[in-house]
Amino acid sequence: MRIGCGILAGLLATSAASPLVELERRQSGNPFVGRSLFVNPKYSKSLDQTRQAFLSRGDQTNAAKVQYVQQSVGTFVWISNIFLLRDIDEAIREARAVQSSTGKQQIVGLVLYNLPDRDCSAGHSSGELSFALNGLSRYRTEYVQPFALKVKAASDLQFAVVIEPDALGNMVTGTTSFCRNAHGPQQDAIAYAIQQLQASNVHLYLDVANGGWLGWSANLGPIQTIMQKAGSNAKIRGFSSNVSNYNPYQTNNPPSYTAGSPSADESRYANSLGNAMRERGLPTNFIIDQGRVAQNGARREWGEWCNISPAGFGQPFTTNTNNPNVDAIVWVKPGGESDGQCGMSGAPVAGSWFDAYAQMLTQNAHPDIRAGNGGSNPSSSPTNPANPGPTQPAPGSGNCAPMWAQCGGQGWSGPTCCAQGTCTASGQWYSQCV
Repeated sequence: MRIGCGILAGLLATSAASPLVELERRQSGNPFVGRSLFVNPKYSKSLDQTRQAFLSRGDQTNAAKVQYVQQSVGTFVWISNIFLLRDIDEAIREARAVQSSTGKQQIVGLVLYNLPDRDCSAGHSSGELSFALNGLSRYRTEYVQPFALKVKAASDLQFAVVIEPDALGNMVTGTTSFCRNAHGPQQDAIAYAIQQLQASNVHLYLDVANGGWLGWSANLGPIQTIMQKAGSNAKIRGFSSNVSNYNPYQTNNPPSYTAGSPSADESRYANSLGNAMRERGLPTNFIIDQGRVAQNGARREWGEWCNISPAGFGQPFTTNTNNPNVDAIVWVKPGGESDGQCGMSGAPVAGSWFDAYAQMLTQNAHPDIRAGNGGSNPSSSPTNPANPGPTQPAPGSGNCAPMWAQCGGQGWSGPTCCAQGTCTASGQWYSQCV
């Protein structure tokens, strides 16, 4: 996922010449209120390795944080290619089981992310479909249609669907001829997805990048075109922001590179855009991704977007947002999946598990991430039967750290040698026995 500089263009200048479609809210209420965001067992299972690493060196505090995330923090399920449509079926089965056994109403978060020539076919996040190879037709028939059929059929569940992260940002700031030529067909594709996903149990959030990319209301011209193409009967609940990025939700100490922006944090971004949306009959509702938040001083400019270090897990799911424009703070991007082979040292290809990064996120986690809800002992098994916890490993040899454990980094006071493997630095803050 990429980020660019804010460029002023579009909505304010064009609204008078071309009236916007009046968008009614699908429901008058916040769809997240009174519901639990689905805890994805696949993501929880990925964190077993992270928890094991902390337990192996006797770090019960951080192991407890990981277990809290495994048990209690809902995350969105990414459907980033045609093959992964099967993950919708699995999420539906799991959510129904939780809803039946606990009585807690579930809202399942999904990310619709398979746009042809996605991210202008950037190396880190380019997708499987190309307009030059019948991509629009395949997107409609092989991806969007089955996606829509699956969620509409599960009428006993509610779904929050983030629509094509970064697409709008690239439509505004993409300047290559390849990217510009994709704008029109991509708008057609997104409009089609919105049309097909009209259902009372489906709440659509069109992605609007983040405050550092599109933090000025004049950058939102493509929304008008997309919604006009979708038609007057097409409704969305609102917009998603900061997906896969690292901006804080609220800060009293904005970094210097935000100077002059009305969107120094994501809550301010929701307010800035919300005012412009309201004037034009657009919804003013947002969900904000806080799966990963950069620590103070971690970035020199907004344009840094890849495996930012140091960073931490952000505020977990809540509807107590202190902002009437924000439906919920959520985790859309699962923390621990790599952004690509960039940023923090040792990063694997995009989408691969990066456990050193997950450990860093845990160590710097938001204070609400704890062994909470009367939480169980951090070495016990998680309550989700699909995600049994790891067993306590045997201690390492002597005073050296065992395989996969931390062995160094700024501020580290534990062992700096490895009983197995080699102590390998993954940046300034973290070294691991691998």
